[in-house]
Amino acid sequence: MDNIDLTNSEWYVLDCLWERSPQTVMELVAALGDRLGWAKSTTITTLRRMEDKGLLLCQIQGRAKHYSPAVPRDRAVRRETRSFLDKVYRGSVGLMVSAMAQDKALSKEEIDELYEILRRAEEGQI
Repeated sequence: MDNIDLTNSEWYVLDCLWERSPQTVMELVAALGDRLGWAKSTTITTLRRMEDKGLLLCQIQGRAKHYSPAVPRDRAVRRETRSFLDKVYRGSVGLMVSAMAQDKALSKEEIDELYEILRRAEEGQI
């Protein structure tokens, strides 16, 4: 699955499954109902569509379906990050960081963390 393009609903489902998997339909119905107020039918429809798209793995054990993510979190995050940067900042990390710094959206700890990430990248440790 090279071209991962997730909707918000798909992110919510995968986030539940990245936290813990496999989960049954009813476990996901409860979790998504609590988090998002989704009805049972919304969850089931979303699961079916995601399974059809190859985003979920489904195993049937007895009468219960058990779902697991077919997409690793790190790949989905990288793809979403690239899409966001391309859409909002024309692909420029510098523009994004500059905008955040100008809005004073970066704490001292986050700035220190960015320095450390850049230092490791420069040394080829990332």
